[in-house]
Amino acid sequence: MSVKETKEEVCEICSLIGGESNSVGNKIQQSRKNERSIGLALVGLTGGAAIALSVIAAPFVAPALRKVCLPYVPATTEQVNNVLMALKGRSGHLVDLGSGDGRIVVAAAKRAKLKSVGVELNPWLIWYSRWLAWRSGVSSQTSFVTRDLWKFNLKQYENIVIFGVEEMMPHLESKFVQELTPDACVVACRFPLPSWQPVAAFGNGIDTVWLYKRPESSKNNIK
Repeated sequence: MSVKETKEEVCEICSLIGGESNSVGNKIQQSRKNERSIGLALVGLTGGAAIALSVIAAPFVAPALRKVCLPYVPATTEQVNNVLMALKGRSGHLVDLGSGDGRIVVAAAKRAKLKSVGVELNPWLIWYSRWLAWRSGVSSQTSFVTRDLWKFNLKQYENIVIFGVEEMMPHLESKFVQELTPDACVVACRFPLPSWQPVAAFGNGIDTVWLYKRPESSKNNIK
């Protein structure tokens, strides 16, 4: 074999090695690009999921950050029936403070024939309540508002329903004294008002509801 042929073979081998090296390098580079793309996609998905969870959870977490938390605990069928018994013979407008899934508002409109409003902070429960009212055929007799109950004025309502917690009842008494009309009534569920004397009580245990009339001594304090 001549020196020329030997050189040609060596060049050919080097060319093959160089081509394979370039091919391997290209594959490594492409692999890194793919990994980077997957990483960015995972970051995007994780960030999107975190934002979505924050949006969904916010209405549930926000009330817990308040001084007095009013948790969502659905009323039992017995409690609903007791509320309606307390409202028997009443007329005018009703407001349910912390209306939850809207079952009290819907029942009051359907069975007690009261124009009823639900006040609730959680927008998901507001949307469900509106659907329930529509499904029950009382959407024109009911309305639901996303509002802080402490900032909602009660002056135009003759009937107030509250499923409260023990810590908030004294504060509610003060609010009622300032805002209720002389002929208004309050139906308290689960926990009674600490200072007012009920005119009647319906049910037993956790299903008990108390009916109150505004005390005479506070009727000149309406604002």
